[in-house]
Amino acid sequence: MQYKTIIRITGLLMGLFSITMLPSALVAILYKDGGGTAFIQAFFVSIFLGFLLWYPNRHQKGDLRTREGFLIVVLFWTVLGSIGALPFIFANEPDLSWTDSFFESFSALTTTGATVIVGLDDLPKSILFYRHLLQWMGGMGIIVLAVAILPLLGIGGMQLYKAEVPGPVKDTKVTPRIAETAKALWYIYFMLTTACALAFYFAGMDAFDAICHSFSTIAIGGFSTHDASLGYFDSPLINVICAVFLLIAAVNFSLHFAAFSWRGINFKIYFKDAEFKVLIAVQLVLTAICFITLYQSGIYDSAEQTLDYAFFQVVSISTTAGFGTESFHSWPLFLPILLIFSSFIGGCAGSTGGGMKVIRLILLVLQGSRELKRLVHPKAMYSIRIGSKVLPDRVIDAVWGFFSAYALVFVVCMIILMAMDMDAITAFSATAASINNLGPGLGDVASSYANVSDGAKWVLVVAMLFGRLEVFTLLVLFTPTFWKN
Repeated sequence: MQYKTIIRITGLLMGLFSITMLPSALVAILYKDGGGTAFIQAFFVSIFLGFLLWYPNRHQKGDLRTREGFLIVVLFWTVLGSIGALPFIFANEPDLSWTDSFFESFSALTTTGATVIVGLDDLPKSILFYRHLLQWMGGMGIIVLAVAILPLLGIGGMQLYKAEVPGPVKDTKVTPRIAETAKALWYIYFMLTTACALAFYFAGMDAFDAICHSFSTIAIGGFSTHDASLGYFDSPLINVICAVFLLIAAVNFSLHFAAFSWRGINFKIYFKDAEFKVLIAVQLVLTAICFITLYQSGIYDSAEQTLDYAFFQVVSISTTAGFGTESFHSWPLFLPILLIFSSFIGGCAGSTGGGMKVIRLILLVLQGSRELKRLVHPKAMYSIRIGSKVLPDRVIDAVWGFFSAYALVFVVCMIILMAMDMDAITAFSATAASINNLGPGLGDVASSYANVSDGAKWVLVVAMLFGRLEVFTLLVLFTPTFWKN
């Protein structure tokens, strides 16, 4: 294990990450909210710590192997999540404890969207902007951004990319070179963010709210500048814009690249993709169930209003964004639990969504179907196909392994929370909201996590990391085989 090289790269990334403090300091100056000092302090502390790690090891430039890649990815998220907590620690408003500061930072960076802050409407603009910027940076993955920069500094990025990119098939690259792949993905990400911000602005948001909400929408993060989330704006048009961009961000970014390539625009590519079709089908079915149930319950005044709330809340929860227009936990019957379970599906592989990913659901269903066929015809040979492509059994085994590990981590975290005197509904939904990078839950965490104990918050931070790193990337570090030469 090339520890000095790993320390050098970590220090370098800490120094680069410190730059993210400066835009928030500029926002503080622009709005004169008095919050700029915390970001300047955090900038100098983080760049100093990065220098301490980088300088003694600046000549260490060994080639990275897959094993080092996994360790660096985990270090990046844990170290940068910790550095990201500095502005919250230094800020006078909000007055957060160390635990709350780390929780807010990791929730933002992992795009979970769970918050301990109450009174968002009265917070300094710089703090609000910083929370959304963290989500935007985490949305596509800081590592994907890093592999576009680090090759210029003599560090290869393929191992990092394979450890970071979500989904069961990780060797597919948009372009031949990994750095070009990262640049292409970030170009798409930036263009979608710009389009979303403009749409919000022309729909009635002011410039600040439009930019912040575009960050958390494209990142599928769910943070808002208001306690009432998007319900603050009371606008069906804004709800539709947000839901549409959430669906776009929940689609595999490789599909966006293929559909809008230099050869021209080709929307047919989307409808040839099995994962995209299942994603849309899931949204339609869930929306229909929620609409019919809510309409029969007579909660809202009209069918149009019912459809507005049903469609938005379904897309928001099932794509793991967590925005709200209504308190969905107060909806009747089974709907709140149904939406929480839908977050386990999440977005497509290669998207900014959380959850287990749609492609894994497809593969689990196909594998279950194959096993049923084998019961009837034990000697028959059945292959699993996605489109016209036959998938090797190794991919299917990996999906089953992932599902088992995901379930194990979920159960362990939930039991630990219940052992900390958290009721069953709150423990279940808080764990699901964290590991699926969703944010809002049920019970005591329906609106915020401010009343959760410090110990439980650290458990949820670990669950957020497991979810963001797709379980295996973090779990592999706990195996003896990983540390053996």
